[in-house]
Amino acid sequence: MSKAGEVVLLDFWASPFCLRARVALEEKGVAYESREENLLGGKSDLLLSSNPIHRKVPVLLHNGLPVLESSNIVAYVDEAWPSKPLLPTNPYERAQARFWADYIDKTVFETGKGIWLSKGAEEREAAVKNLIEVVKNLEGALGDKDFFGGDAFGYVDIIAMGPASWFYAYEEIGGFKLEDHCPKFSSWMQRCLQRPSIAKTYPDPEKVHQLVVKLSEIMG
Repeated sequence: MSKAGEVVLLDFWASPFCLRARVALEEKGVAYESREENLLGGKSDLLLSSNPIHRKVPVLLHNGLPVLESSNIVAYVDEAWPSKPLLPTNPYERAQARFWADYIDKTVFETGKGIWLSKGAEEREAAVKNLIEVVKNLEGALGDKDFFGGDAFGYVDIIAMGPASWFYAYEEIGGFKLEDHCPKFSSWMQRCLQRPSIAKTYPDPEKVHQLVVKLSEIMG
């Protein structure tokens, strides 16, 4: 197990991307120091110097070296602490996992943003429909398996649970229940929430909802 001083996570409690990093570290049993960033009130000098291009969290500092972008951080954690691998060992299965992680990165959060930035009922309804279509595609990849990799919780589950942590906010704002449209995905979420790594790090859904409402007022 790493010493806390060797591993520092520049974090934000509600960030779906920071959640990925926290879960990966917890799954590996890595001791780390979480340093909360005040993203609404000013970013730290350490964040700005560690991630000068994007200036955003999460940033994983391992022995002082910054690792950036949440999916990349999860893959790095998997390689740096190789016991209990998160990615499959089979090359084809690894390629499939990376494909679905890329799909999630490119669709879920941005599609969800369409709900809370929508103006008017018609636009909101269209945004909800778009998110449901994206999640249905993920349901297809999940199939009848317990987790995306099969019986074992792994890389794609961590990647997907990040943006899924904002789904309650989308439901409240969009006036729908994801379970009504995507029951398999909802069941998968409930299984994931039972894992200690997620139960320990998952943000309070109602507090996330309040934050998203505030963000929609600021950005809208």
